[in-house]
Amino acid sequence: MKALCWHGKMDVRVDRVPDPKIINPRDAIIKVTSTAICGSDLHLYDGYIPTMQAGDILGHEFMGEVIEVGKGNEALKKGDRVVVPFTIACGGCGFCRRQLWSLCDNSNPNASLAEKLYGYSGSGLFGYSHIYGGYAGGQAEYVRVPFADVGCFQVPDHLPDEQVLFLSDIYPTAFMAAENCNIQPGDTVAVWGCGPVGLLTIQCAYLLGARRVIAIDSDPNRLDLARGRAHAEILNLRDVDVLGELDDRTGGRGPDACIDAVGMEAHGNTIGAVYDRVKTSLYLATDRPNVLRQAIMACRKGGTVSIPGVYGGLLDKLPIGAAFAKGLTLKMGQTHVHKYMRRLLGHIEAGAIDPSFIITHRFRLEDAAKAYDLFGNHADGCIKVVLTP
Repeated sequence: MKALCWHGKMDVRVDRVPDPKIINPRDAIIKVTSTAICGSDLHLYDGYIPTMQAGDILGHEFMGEVIEVGKGNEALKKGDRVVVPFTIACGGCGFCRRQLWSLCDNSNPNASLAEKLYGYSGSGLFGYSHIYGGYAGGQAEYVRVPFADVGCFQVPDHLPDEQVLFLSDIYPTAFMAAENCNIQPGDTVAVWGCGPVGLLTIQCAYLLGARRVIAIDSDPNRLDLARGRAHAEILNLRDVDVLGELDDRTGGRGPDACIDAVGMEAHGNTIGAVYDRVKTSLYLATDRPNVLRQAIMACRKGGTVSIPGVYGGLLDKLPIGAAFAKGLTLKMGQTHVHKYMRRLLGHIEAGAIDPSFIITHRFRLEDAAKAYDLFGNHADGCIKVVLTP
């Protein structure tokens, strides 16, 4: 089959690789009909996530048709149309039973690697390094799905792929980011980053009762979409002092919640942002936490900072004193995708949210390397790419 493989920093290629096979009784093989490039895939592309190996198949946002089912899998049959969560979960461990699916105890065969870095291991992830299991990803013609009896979510035929594809990751990620804020009716929420997750987070914040959402970015195309389709107030970080502007817009109180939808490769024009870029370029730091610093400083007393943006290592110059002094709540983590899929499918079917509005570019799988370059450089107004095998 054809699959997009990682070969080094900013070097991805469509290769011919062996077709996946059933290994365990609960497995299923999926013929991929749609897959997408996620912002967190760029962390792999840019070389920020360790333990990648040449030939690793990328991709964790995908859906398709079941073509083979393991003998122990009674939940699926050939022909089922499914969306697959990017987090791999067994469904039976203590964490899965508590709906903490991304913390599954049984799905990462390389848990010892994660334990060395983080103390304990979360779940395995599709196409996201050997720290998270070394699983082949979904930017391919076919994928083996472990624990497919709990990991494949069946979707109705009347909804097109592009409306349900993002149930695999970024729509649940956006919803969990907003839910973590404990939004109360009338709250003001600030969202850093108007990429795909940020745009969907804005809409989810409104669904959960926010009165105002202020969207912060520097890309005019993203800001236009945030204002026009997501109905946010916008703030171009290149034009204003972000902290001063948020203070003014909230009457000196600060946003009730601040959401960092950017993560480890944040840009900016502050001294802190320049400092981060220099340190990471010299391999003296692993992450660029400029946005997280701003979110902590901007948030009102007693507020919440929600972090759906991915961080991978150690953060420098983080204002933990400000978080302590203001009594902030910080909530973060990989998304418990399984927990949200049915509820969010209901939103799509009811017309409350159509996630497909974020798609700006469509490519065949054969052109995936070009798509990564376009997406990574925000060229041609690129916000979200969908690939079809």
